[in-house]
Amino acid sequence: MTHHLSIPLFAALALASCSSAGQPGAEAQPGHAPSAALATEAAPPPPAGQEVAIFAGGCFWCMERPFEEQDGVISVLSGYTDGDVEGPSYEDVSSGRTGHAEAVRVLFDPARVTYAELLEVFWHNVDPTQANGQFCDRGTQYRSGIYPISPEQRRLATESLARVRQTIPGTIATEIHDATAFWIAEDYHQDFHRTHPVRYTEYRLGCGRDAQLRRVWGDLAGH
Repeated sequence: MTHHLSIPLFAALALASCSSAGQPGAEAQPGHAPSAALATEAAPPPPAGQEVAIFAGGCFWCMERPFEEQDGVISVLSGYTDGDVEGPSYEDVSSGRTGHAEAVRVLFDPARVTYAELLEVFWHNVDPTQANGQFCDRGTQYRSGIYPISPEQRRLATESLARVRQTIPGTIATEIHDATAFWIAEDYHQDFHRTHPVRYTEYRLGCGRDAQLRRVWGDLAGH
């Protein structure tokens, strides 16, 4: 579908960012701290027979849906990873001072979908040439990254990175770091594309995410 926006409307949408659009207000209720000490909880280990994949691709709202639509994916959580402090809040991470990236934790059935297939979903939903952020969201908290939880995942991630370097021009900025704790984001961030579809669509359009994905990946671009 082709969208025709007036210049004032497009300019207003372009100012939206994952950090500003997601603040809890009349439509979104803030999450609650699970304890007096930590603002967020660490994700538990996966149940027997299931596996986890962790990816960062800028605003975590936009990374949930592509994985949820993949057969074999059981659930997707938004959260924070690869940082320096425990139990960070959204405000902590948004400041850029904790070292965390906004990320998603994908719980999947390895008998139905492989980690290699999830890597393909990841790549086609990011601009791997963009450093210090993704699309309109700037800052290290919006960097792109792959966080393997095992030597096999690291091997597959490294191999996929090599293929991407041969596929698209430019220096690849996406990082590969061994997984550390994944802190589950506040409730109001989870499934934002479902709970606030209008705000989600306005943000995604205003941020230029889909247009840039098409420029980078063509027909392979995610959505």
